Amino acid sequence: MRLICASKSQNCNFAAFFKIQPTRETHMDRNQGIGVLLLFIVFVGYYIYTKPSTAEIARAEAMQDSITQVKLMEKSTDSSTKQPLIKEEVPTVNDSLRRTELEGSYGTIAQAMVGESKITSLENKDIKIFFDSKGAKISEAVLKNHMKVEEDSLHNRTKSPLSLLEDKKNRFDFLLPTKSYGTINTADLYFTPSVKGKTIRMKADLGPGQSITQVYSLADNGYQLDFNIELEGMDLLLDNQKNAIRFVWHNYLDRIELNTNFEKYYSTVYFKKVNEDSDYCSCRSDDQEVVNTERIEWVSHVNQFFNTSLITENVKFENAQFETVMSEDDNEDLKLLKSEGDIPVAITRNQTLEFEIFIGPNEFENLLKYDNGLEQIIPFGRSIFGTINRWIMRPSFNFLSKYIGSKGIVIIVLIFIIKMLLYPLMYKMLYSQAKMGALKPELAGLKEKYKDDAQKSQMETMKIYREYGVSPLGGCLPMIAQMPIWYALFRFFPASITFRQESFLWATDLSSYDVIAYLPFEIPAFGSHISLFTILWAISTVLYSFYNMKHMDMSANPAMKYIQYLMPVTFLVFFNGYASGLTCYMFFSNLFNVGQTIVTKNFIFDESKIREQLMVAKSKPKKKGGFQTKLEQAMQKQQEIQKKQAQQKKKKK
Repeated sequence: MRLICASKSQNCNFAAFFKIQPTRETHMDRNQGIGVLLLFIVFVGYYIYTKPSTAEIARAEAMQDSITQVKLMEKSTDSSTKQPLIKEEVPTVNDSLRRTELEGSYGTIAQAMVGESKITSLENKDIKIFFDSKGAKISEAVLKNHMKVEEDSLHNRTKSPLSLLEDKKNRFDFLLPTKSYGTINTADLYFTPSVKGKTIRMKADLGPGQSITQVYSLADNGYQLDFNIELEGMDLLLDNQKNAIRFVWHNYLDRIELNTNFEKYYSTVYFKKVNEDSDYCSCRSDDQEVVNTERIEWVSHVNQFFNTSLITENVKFENAQFETVMSEDDNEDLKLLKSEGDIPVAITRNQTLEFEIFIGPNEFENLLKYDNGLEQIIPFGRSIFGTINRWIMRPSFNFLSKYIGSKGIVIIVLIFIIKMLLYPLMYKMLYSQAKMGALKPELAGLKEKYKDDAQKSQMETMKIYREYGVSPLGGCLPMIAQMPIWYALFRFFPASITFRQESFLWATDLSSYDVIAYLPFEIPAFGSHISLFTILWAISTVLYSFYNMKHMDMSANPAMKYIQYLMPVTFLVFFNGYASGLTCYMFFSNLFNVGQTIVTKNFIFDESKIREQLMVAKSKPKKKGGFQTKLEQAMQKQQEIQKKQAQQKKKKK
């Protein structure tokens, strides 16, 4: 084999770099093939020779499983002590030695920095609260009368006890500025608990005559805790230049409801300034509120249907800061809520800071008893719609619920009552439609006469309405009058705990969407389920619109006819994931509307008499109303503009 370069510059490719003499080409190809074959045979033979036996493979797999299991056990920790379950025996620093090391930095306070975490509890018929002696804080609160429902990937649902404040990442700390040891955090202190009845006292000794005692007292029933912080010997410990203790509360909210979207939108931090209404951080995005100059009366971390609130008594928060941090959709936490503030303290020998803690459901009556605006955390709304929900819809539902066990039946009964109260408006709307329907013969010729001039057709239609004393707005105003109730209900059903996990027909929870079928995929904004109440509402709305439209002349504005049908189809996307209590209300409300309409038009109205009344109205002298005059003038101006535009187009041609 002879080396030949393709160019003097030595930039040679592989094909040109090697050439084989023609006389030996066939011989070399055969030899190369034999060499490759032999090399392959060698590799196969080596693999077969060195391949482990079946027994060896089994032993290796068993050994690997053992190693993996040991590693997992080494990483696992005990839930109460947070110490490795299996670990190597290595020298550890005992409590005495650790206390000696800490004394160099913290003096006598070091004695409270060494200890063992102990869990104690208080309970009544409504709640059981667990306390951790490290930090003297609440580690979990179990609400006995409420359950959490979870759904797996196969849509199987299971119930479990509902807990608040259970996240290990939570903080409920008090930061004490000391004279000699910097800032001391109660989260680093071990308290000694003692329980007597429904009161637990947790004390941390900080030195001779110096201590912090946190006292929790649970009521005999309900969800209220009296919470006091007893400070002893603070004149010897606290920094005279800083007359405040910093309070830090970080609360990782758990996902409690199946409808996570609603839960996100109704969960945030609420707070109330002294002598003002409550305020809150944004529910739908990261947000922060800073209150530097005003004092804070209470702060509440709110889920959709539950809350934990800290209410001040003989002290108020100052220099407060509140924050909402959103979590990703795949995060196990719903949100992170943060509240921080200064608690002014007098540098005296002994002092007691008094608070109240509420941990429980967002029940309006219970929160109203505090007489400090705490009931405003329930998102019924702040405008007239909130007033309707608080003082009309809520009491009505509660009253009917005393006598009717099913919340779905309560909804239907309430619809009947509302429809009967609003029937005079309904009658007026239907009567106006009937009069416009009776004028179809007079309006029929306009469509053909002005088929090329829609503006003129509308003007002539308005003239005929005025001539016969018919107001086209007569069918709209009654509907507008009902709008506050409709908008109020949009907020009422997903905010009211009354409907949480209450079932009706196929809906298992009237505060969340109902499901008649699941889709094998997810549609953006629609979801991966189908709500039957929403489908029934859309169908009934289309049928009701069709029934009404066939008795009305829409030639003046034919687009309105299609809008009536397009609206329910469009809102399918929005209502598919909405609270089924509302879509149930909307569906049965449509059924009542259909019933009232059919009965009124077929058994109450007399078309011949309506026609006679129109003829009488035509013979009377007419006086233009201000609105009707302005409307006709606007239409005339619009017609003039269209004529000018048409003339300009002709000139250009």
